[in-house]
Amino acid sequence: MELKLLNAEGQADSTLAASDALFAREYNEALVHQVVVAFQANARSGNRAQKDREQVHHSTRKPWRQKGTGRARSGMTSSPLWRGGGRIFPNSPDENFSQKVNRKMFRAGIAAILSQLAREDRLAVVDSFSVEAPKTKMVAQKLKAMGLDSVLVITGQLDENLYLATRNLPHVLVLEAHQADPVSLVRYAKVLLTRDAVAKFEEMWA
Repeated sequence: MELKLLNAEGQADSTLAASDALFAREYNEALVHQVVVAFQANARSGNRAQKDREQVHHSTRKPWRQKGTGRARSGMTSSPLWRGGGRIFPNSPDENFSQKVNRKMFRAGIAAILSQLAREDRLAVVDSFSVEAPKTKMVAQKLKAMGLDSVLVITGQLDENLYLATRNLPHVLVLEAHQADPVSLVRYAKVLLTRDAVAKFEEMWA
């Protein structure tokens, strides 16, 4: 598989040979969906909680007498039928949302995403991507010169200046190769890899 190698102006003046197993794999939509959903589910903290009728702060006094009022009988205002009452099946704070994805499936899902990005011309490679100082303006000008707006930059080893300079850009994210995840790969319009990142991807996923 030949990936586009961009220069400083964002022009593809050459190509880079990459692994077909990683960048030329057939797209499997069901597998990609499962991997993305599982990654998001595993990121949930599961700390939401609701109260049942025993836990809500209400009086146990009977609102009105059992008979003779013409209204439906009622025992206490903490009933789930009442506004402000407890929930019948409340969410517990120790709820587990994790989903298991086999290592082979995860690697195949990552390869399918990268291959589809390459086919859609949303993935490109640069020799290196860094800045001399942690200045957001410098990175913004560099990305504008390359014609990149919403972009995920993946490097072999994270440069501190680059990380600090991109923190305030809402549509730019910089990650190391081992930090790449399926959600980030599909979220941004473009994915920009360095040569080192391509080599690490082939080492980890190919």
